[in-house]
Amino acid sequence: MLNKVFEYAGSHKKSIHLASFIMLISVIMGVLPFLFAYQIINPLILGEQLEFERLAILLISILVCLVLQAVLGGLGLNVSHKAAYNTLLGLRTSLQKKMEDLPLGVVEEKGTGTIKKMFVDDIGSLEVLLAHSLPEGIANLIVPIMVYISMFFIDWRLALMSLASIPISILAMMIMYSVGMKQMGPYYMASGKMNNTIIEYVNGMEVVKVFNKQTESYERLSKDISNYRDYALAWYKTAWPWMALYSALLPCTIILTLPLGGYFVYMGYASLSNLILILCLSLSIGLPLLKALGFLPTMPQLNYKISALEQALNMAPLKQGENDFKGTGHTILYDNVTFGYQLSKMGENGQPETYIKNVIHNVSFMARAGEKTAIVGESGSGKSTLAKLLIHYYDVLDGSISIGGQDLQDIRLESLNKQISYVAQDQYLFNTSLLENIRIGNLAASDDEVIEAAKKAQCMEFLNREAGKMLSGGERQRISLARAILKNAPIVVLDEATAYADPENEEKMEAAIRELVKGKTLIVIAHKLPSIVDADQILVMDHGHLVANGKHKNLLESSAEYRKLWDATLFSKDWKISRKEGEMNV
Repeated sequence: MLNKVFEYAGSHKKSIHLASFIMLISVIMGVLPFLFAYQIINPLILGEQLEFERLAILLISILVCLVLQAVLGGLGLNVSHKAAYNTLLGLRTSLQKKMEDLPLGVVEEKGTGTIKKMFVDDIGSLEVLLAHSLPEGIANLIVPIMVYISMFFIDWRLALMSLASIPISILAMMIMYSVGMKQMGPYYMASGKMNNTIIEYVNGMEVVKVFNKQTESYERLSKDISNYRDYALAWYKTAWPWMALYSALLPCTIILTLPLGGYFVYMGYASLSNLILILCLSLSIGLPLLKALGFLPTMPQLNYKISALEQALNMAPLKQGENDFKGTGHTILYDNVTFGYQLSKMGENGQPETYIKNVIHNVSFMARAGEKTAIVGESGSGKSTLAKLLIHYYDVLDGSISIGGQDLQDIRLESLNKQISYVAQDQYLFNTSLLENIRIGNLAASDDEVIEAAKKAQCMEFLNREAGKMLSGGERQRISLARAILKNAPIVVLDEATAYADPENEEKMEAAIRELVKGKTLIVIAHKLPSIVDADQILVMDHGHLVANGKHKNLLESSAEYRKLWDATLFSKDWKISRKEGEMNV
């Protein structure tokens, strides 16, 4: 378990050792006053004279030990906290590298709430364990062991009496640990789900209010928070009685020593001096023992939390080679591609389980270089998933995708990204100027090149705005098109890139797209079928299956699925909103 901690501590593990040593001396300083007290009490009880000078020295020694205990305790915690934060830095850096190696789709599926909780809350909670449990727990355990060994040399029978409270306390602690660990997995799963729901609730508040969905949205939020509360209370309810039992019994180290030890002295089996010394030593280790056993149950949590963090990102990394793009041309080939998402559910044993749900089934087609290939289908048919597989958003489960004869999994992701411009329906704008947002497409581009790309994407009318949030959906998409124009990749993927275009902006969007796709291999995912009637080939998807492939006119005659989509498009084109006698009709 400590090896896992030291793995992330790196060069700072020396600080963990130093903090533990300082805390050890601090705890010893807390024990010594009881020995000095014994040297004061013992002569008084035995009727012996205690010189004033000796009494003063003993009292000063007690004061010095108490001061050193406080000073060293603070110093040890200062060192341990620095080591803890550096260890957390190592852990966060390691997990970041793991996350960067994962398919981007897998990272997005986890949700911002889960990732935020992982990197901020879960890793942050380890700080207490690293800064306190390790140095304080070890020190407060070693010192009582040393004291008990000394007590056995003084009088083994009295020493055994002082041990009476420990077995029961340890048994209660072990039971608490056993029953608590069974609740830990569901508790953390409920916590992650609640975080995701809270972030989604806040981000979607505008939509919720506009469409009067407060009740449904709040019910989901309330349900997930209630589930987290129930799992947390179940965990505490299971563990708390046993925690209370050992917390009450453990410090009572003289519970048997005082009455039975007094009897032993009365019967002559033990000396009064030894009994007084054993009682003083027993009292000195009551608090350290309680701290030690208070920290020990958290040690498995340290192991569990680090393992859980590793497990959360312990998925197969994206399969990518070390080669640059070496394909011949930019013809794209999907060869019997099958893909499914990894989902999770609660198993019969109360623990989370994962399973694969296939959404793409044995899809094969060729998108020739320089041609326009459109992919259509109802929502959920797998159109966008096919596009994301091309940009290596995920690894395929079976089959292969190649560009110019070179398998995607043989290409470095950075090199692949240079070959493809991907324009999605939703685009993220950074908190900087719009010019710098466009420059994301090519960081080496000059200002003139950026402005030229902005002109081609019809962005000049709003380019001086500094706040990306003030842009309309169509304007944000024109920024994304400007990025793609600036990137100038030979393959362009438009994933419903004109979804937010209103009638006023649609013409400008189309003009921007024409500038973007000149001489490029084009993949278009579209709901608006009139925009792709000129495509060199149209692929029709239905529930993850490729059910038809051809040109517009041929598909109208040969594909019932495509005809249905086309008819629905023509029907929706004639929709209009009218108002009559206080009612709104479509």
